[in-house]
Amino acid sequence: MYEDLVTIKRYVDIELPGSGETVPGEYPVHTDVPCRISQKALGTNGQTESVNNIAYETKLFISPQVEIKQGDKCIVTRGNLIREYTAGEPFLYPTHQEISLQREDKA
Repeated sequence: MYEDLVTIKRYVDIELPGSGETVPGEYPVHTDVPCRISQKALGTNGQTESVNNIAYETKLFISPQVEIKQGDKCIVTRGNLIREYTAGEPFLYPTHQEISLQREDKA
């Protein structure tokens, strides 16, 4: 069922070994976790005179044991294609969880 892979990044504070200095940043909290994505709706044409904006919603299906928070960056690999999304609030089921993903980019 899970044919895709996702890496989840989150803004957290990391303590550097040795110095003990705390550095805020976006770091991976889960790497290459099996998942499946499905497009919820077709993208709208965001063409303007200067830029063609890409904005559409996708759903991520993943194990309920994987913690994903609203606002996390989800980097999904499907075959040779890699896309970045922003996670919405997860909806948990006993067998999986469903997360709305938002992709905003420029073509």
